[in-house]
Amino acid sequence: MLQVAMIFAAGRGERMRPLTDTTPKPLLQVAGKSLIVWQIEAIARAGIKHIVINHAWLGANIERELGDGAALGVTLHYSAEGKALETAGGIVKALPLLQPHSESPIFLAVSGDIYTDYNYAGLHAKASEMARAESPQMHLVMVDNPNFHPNGDFVLSEGRLSPQHSSGQSLTFGNIGLYDMRQFAHLPLGEKIPMSPYYRHSIEHGLASGEYFTGVWENVGTPEQLSELNERLAKYA
Repeated sequence: MLQVAMIFAAGRGERMRPLTDTTPKPLLQVAGKSLIVWQIEAIARAGIKHIVINHAWLGANIERELGDGAALGVTLHYSAEGKALETAGGIVKALPLLQPHSESPIFLAVSGDIYTDYNYAGLHAKASEMARAESPQMHLVMVDNPNFHPNGDFVLSEGRLSPQHSSGQSLTFGNIGLYDMRQFAHLPLGEKIPMSPYYRHSIEHGLASGEYFTGVWENVGTPEQLSELNERLAKYA
C-alpha cells in the first residue's frame, strides 16, 4: 500500500509568465483552489498521509501557504532545492524525507501543476506488486496527446511501455507515476539529474508498466490555458 507521495513544485513556470514572476506555478488558482491543493486533497483521499513537496522558485511562498498540511488532513514535508535539480535530482534530495514514512520503497509522484480527477487509490495494488519485484520498476499514467505535445512520449500496449518509435499509438506521460526509491539511491546528491535516461532504461529492460487514463487531465502551462480551464470549470460550479 502506498504510504508516501511526492509533489514536484520546483519549476520556474516560464511559459506561465508573468503570473509566475510573483507566484509559484503550483499556487495558481483553479476553481477557487490552488493547483497543488487539488493534488494534495486527491492524494489524501487515497489514504496517503505523508507528502513531500520539493521547491526552488519562490519556495518559501509554498511553505507559507500550505504550512504543515494539517488543515488538508496530511503531513507535509518540504525539500528545498535552492536551484531546481530536475526530476531525478529532486527525488535524490527528497529521499531522506520519503524513506522514513514508508515501509515500502514505492512512492507516488505527481506534478504540482496538473489538474485531474484521476483516482490515486487505484494505484495501491500496483504499488504492492512493484514492491515485490526484484528489480526497481516504474509505472506511468498515460493520457491522450494534448495539442502542445502531439507526438506523445511512449507507446502503451497490454500494460507495458515501449519507445515512441515502436508500433502502436504513442501517448503522453501524464506526470503521474509510481517509482522505486531503490532506483535513485546510488545517484549523487545535489546535482541536476533529468529523469529521461531512467525512463528509457526502464522501458528498454521491460521494467516500465503503464495505464491509459481518459478522464479529466490538464497540464496547465500558459495563462491562456489557466483562463480556459477556469472558464470551463465555472460552467459546472
